[in-house]
Amino acid sequence: MNTQLILQYLTDLSENNNREWYHAHKPENKAANAEFEALIGELIARIGEFDSSVLHNEPKSLTFKLVRDTRFSHDKSPYNPAFRAHISSCGKLPVPVGYYLMIKPGGQSFLGGGLFAAMFKDATAMVRDHIAQNGKEFEAILNEPAFQEHFTVQGLALKNVPTGYDKSHPQAEYLKFKSWYLEYFIKDEELLNADAFLTKAAGLFRIMKPFNDYLNKALAGFQMPKR
Repeated sequence: MNTQLILQYLTDLSENNNREWYHAHKPENKAANAEFEALIGELIARIGEFDSSVLHNEPKSLTFKLVRDTRFSHDKSPYNPAFRAHISSCGKLPVPVGYYLMIKPGGQSFLGGGLFAAMFKDATAMVRDHIAQNGKEFEAILNEPAFQEHFTVQGLALKNVPTGYDKSHPQAEYLKFKSWYLEYFIKDEELLNADAFLTKAAGLFRIMKPFNDYLNKALAGFQMPKR
């Protein structure tokens, strides 16, 4: 796996973010994509050592397109110079939650987990209800020393605890959230040695797993909205 090739292609795309350059460099795109899919394939195998639910996935089905939707953005750059993948028991859908990787040069690469999708109101309500009823379990996960060393729960949040929930609940701050996710940023130089990166990523995802499991318990039965 040539992670340097991945970084170089994404750097070049970032510096030449236009359709003419993109279409003129399709061979480089194909080569970088192949390396990224190989990386994801090995990451699936390593995650599978502690979470066998992901092992059936094909890397290509877990990745996202570079093309941006610019309809409602001031930034009209046609491409997002980042390779992204979400690895879960049901592929790249946001629910069930799983293990997220984004490679974006310039110190913007990160490992992620949890629920990023604040737009799904039903999912938000399910997680809030689960935290309200199982707060001690949530607190125990967040207080694990390894978890605290590497992660802080993030997410869009309301200013106040929403109506219907106890404002004095021990996890009241997390009841304000509309999404609950984790991010661990990776420096470009950490990606240059693919094997060392995979070892680190798998180790961090292992620490993350109880958090994901908790959210997936909360989200049991959630149905993705139909388009």
